[in-house]
Amino acid sequence: MNTWGSNIKVSIFGESHGRGIGIVIDGLPGGIELDTEQIKREMQRRAPGRSSISTSRTEADEVEILSGFFDGKTTGTPLAGIIRNTNTISKHYDKDLIRPGHADYTGFTKYGPAHDYRGGGHFSGRITAPLVFAGAIAKQLLNMHGICIGAHILRIKNISDDSFDPIGVTEQQLREISGKDFPVIDDYKADMMKNRIWEAKTEKDSVGGIVECAVLGMPAGKGSPFFGSVESRLSSMLYSVPAVKAVLFGAGMDFAGMLGSEANDEFYTENGVIKTYTNNNGGINGGISNGMPIIFKTVIKPTPSISKPQRTVDISKNENTEIEIHGRHDPCIVHRGAVVIENAAAIAILDILFDK
Repeated sequence: MNTWGSNIKVSIFGESHGRGIGIVIDGLPGGIELDTEQIKREMQRRAPGRSSISTSRTEADEVEILSGFFDGKTTGTPLAGIIRNTNTISKHYDKDLIRPGHADYTGFTKYGPAHDYRGGGHFSGRITAPLVFAGAIAKQLLNMHGICIGAHILRIKNISDDSFDPIGVTEQQLREISGKDFPVIDDYKADMMKNRIWEAKTEKDSVGGIVECAVLGMPAGKGSPFFGSVESRLSSMLYSVPAVKAVLFGAGMDFAGMLGSEANDEFYTENGVIKTYTNNNGGINGGISNGMPIIFKTVIKPTPSISKPQRTVDISKNENTEIEIHGRHDPCIVHRGAVVIENAAAIAILDILFDK
């Protein structure tokens, strides 16, 4: 399915090398003024072709709003946006050679020979651009409710940035990081990460990493137990982002080595507000927000499009062969993926916030 959400429903469409990609957003309240310049800034943060460590494919990623927006305000009816593809080169793609790590084979098994294999088709990370558009709108609505979301690159290969302070991360810090071309806390680590990405590119290879995201201002009591939990709803959106292979909340994998006395977040009250001394559980208990910052990490795998020879199958002949992938690809998608994670989370948090 290409539709997600309970209160805010989003439906994505398009292919990487098709005429365009887009999204329909249903459930937005009418009469909300939208800052279109802020939307453009969010789109440019994710846009391809902006640096030497990204794909050389350049796209303006300008969104044409087709419906649901009039006189600078939402109308309350479905808001649809489309982004035209203007810089496609399809000659690099062979429909018969299935690329390792991509959805070429699984797409073929599901859709048959009609599957659009060019640039990954509908499975391409290019389709995350409409998610950023929807997230940019969601962020503006969340801001009206005092909720702020920000993300940074926590790790590229074996180089790590500082982590967010799980109880002390601030809105100012999130906004400062979002304003950076390469979103990290420690700018010294940025240069090291960029060098590692460049090394992978020169070696005809790629690297992955981890994005850490924080949600501030989410009121306590949002979400539902079990299937409607904050974790499950956030995760279902985050896992829709291509290349995301793990989502960890709070202490994440570190819980496996903790005692209960170490893992529990003890409570205290301050000026009538109940808080916790630690935030190992990432602002969530029983699937419901507890008012502390919601902290989570997403693991993003290395870009599967690499130029090194790899073993594969010629699907038309059902024979073993080799493939060398050419074309314009990111040697690392983590720095652009951080923007996607941030905005995808905004969509999910807004959907949860609107629960009755």
